[in-house]
Amino acid sequence: MTVRHYTDLVAWQKAMDLVERVYEATESFPAKERYGLTNQLRRAAVSIPSNIAEGQGRNTTRDFIRCLSIACGSLQELETQLIIARRLSYLEEPFLPGLFELTKEVARLLNGLRKSLVSRSESREN
Repeated sequence: MTVRHYTDLVAWQKAMDLVERVYEATESFPAKERYGLTNQLRRAAVSIPSNIAEGQGRNTTRDFIRCLSIACGSLQELETQLIIARRLSYLEEPFLPGLFELTKEVARLLNGLRKSLVSRSESREN
């Protein structure tokens, strides 16, 4: 199956689910964190599907792989910030398991997509 649009990518779809969950989870953060941790969490979350979309829209596989690498970095940034929020007791318990499970799922999907693209790119070179 050929992907014609980034919205067809499961990695993008799950990353969008993650954005929604992060926005929901940060609604209850203290007002003093609105321009601090809340903003950082949301920006990191939004960066993930945005980079997937950008990469799929690029003209080369190499660019797509680079954008997926950036998305992976944003995902790790998000995970770190979620850990910080948990340690500061900002995250409510109902959000914790789902958020961390979703970050793991997005990571698996991104890594799988990246490996597939690298493999396809290498087979074209040979």
